[in-house]
Amino acid sequence: MTSRQGRTQVEKREAEWLAPYAVKSGESRGRLHGEAEHDVRTAFQRDRDRVIHSRAFRRLEYKTQVFVYHEGDHYRNRLTHTIENAQIARTLARALRLNEDLAEAVALAHDLGHTPFAHAGERVLDELMRDEGGFDHNRQTLRVVDLLEFRYPAFDGLNLCFETREGLLKHGCDWPHPVAVPELENQRYLEAQIADLADEIAYSNHDLDDGLSSGILERDELESLWIWREARKIAEDRWAQAGAQVEARQIITALIDLWVHDAIESSSDRLERARPDTADDARRCEEPLIGYSPDVESGKRELKQYLREHFYYHPRVRRMTDRAEQILTDLFAIHRADLSLLPEKVRGGSGQEDPARMVCDYIAGMTDRFAMATHARLASAHERH
Repeated sequence: MTSRQGRTQVEKREAEWLAPYAVKSGESRGRLHGEAEHDVRTAFQRDRDRVIHSRAFRRLEYKTQVFVYHEGDHYRNRLTHTIENAQIARTLARALRLNEDLAEAVALAHDLGHTPFAHAGERVLDELMRDEGGFDHNRQTLRVVDLLEFRYPAFDGLNLCFETREGLLKHGCDWPHPVAVPELENQRYLEAQIADLADEIAYSNHDLDDGLSSGILERDELESLWIWREARKIAEDRWAQAGAQVEARQIITALIDLWVHDAIESSSDRLERARPDTADDARRCEEPLIGYSPDVESGKRELKQYLREHFYYHPRVRRMTDRAEQILTDLFAIHRADLSLLPEKVRGGSGQEDPARMVCDYIAGMTDRFAMATHARLASAHERH
């Protein structure tokens, strides 16, 4: 008897313990390019590891969540957001007996295609690419993992499993993709739905935290929100015996806990009613099986609307996004006019002949600080000419 646990033992344990509607690693629909299985890691564990070791993942450290990196060291960036998202996704998947590794792989990869300067950058590239199919960071993420990472001699991209790739296509596909795109059912796999829910929980709560830390949001004003008041009561009850004054960070911790517990209970109820026999049965359901109760769904929407009105479009944030939009607009025009400015690998390595899409790939992959430095160098040279 050996103490070593290999891939087949993990796959066997999944088959015995995971819910019938969970995706099993040993039943994956495979990869774009055939590869031998690893002797220790499952297919989805390999996907997770390939994402973590990618250049696109490392670049997330200097991509904006809400505040540009030089605004402060303690605000979230795309990388810290992704880590928080993955942690919540694993918690939800474990509680619902779904495949934690698949949920984690999707959560870790979900923002690889995001632009610099957060959604301001996405809006700019979508407008600039309007006649070429537009831009969407979810679809761009698929381009990154299928085409734009260069780590293996036999193929471009990370060669992820079908199930992980499907999980990245939140909004479908609107422009040509040189390799086969996963065919979507009514829903994506439950693990992908889990990753989406975790993403929402993570960014709503950490944006709230950053808004309060920056002084843009005021705690007293949040008392108008039902879900904030509920979280405050939970925090006060939790810390009452310690005699501690509850601060905003304890309320946000309670708010995350509230959302996670509600999602687990509500999703369990939906799964019990639907009783899918397999992972594909769950994909064919008319309505999503992962979600919140009506009260928490309403509270979540109210909070997100509050953040849109009082945080995301605050003048201090808008000053940053206005500058970002100009930087990316200039960079697109300069590179589109002179493709020789693009790195050689960008020009020849993506399988994409459309010059506008090549420029879009390059700019979308930039970090905030690289975009700003490149703009400062090229824009001044462009003006001299």
